[in-house]
Amino acid sequence: MKNDMINIPGISHANFRAYLIGFILSIVLTIIPFGLVYYGHGSLSEYDILVSIAIAAVIQVFVQLHYFLHLDRSSDQSWNVLALLFTLLIIAIILAGALWIMIDLHSRMM
Repeated sequence: MKNDMINIPGISHANFRAYLIGFILSIVLTIIPFGLVYYGHGSLSEYDILVSIAIAAVIQVFVQLHYFLHLDRSSDQSWNVLALLFTLLIIAIILAGALWIMIDLHSRMM
């Protein structure tokens, strides 16, 4: 590819290589937790597996923000803050919903 620049208004630095790197990192950071859960029970404690999954999830969020939303390079900082706040809101909703469901299921089973 001679000219691999992708023309997106407001993002002049988007290129195929950056998107490919982000995609590969996302795939790897998704496979790691699956591998830990599937193969890690004999060698790691449950706490270590959960911490590793949480670390992979946080790194995944930063990879998404860096490679796909270009959060660190954009000139318009208001979109950066908005994207970060929206990400934090979605994570909070998912965590609160998952905890609510698990606590409710636990109370129904006891």
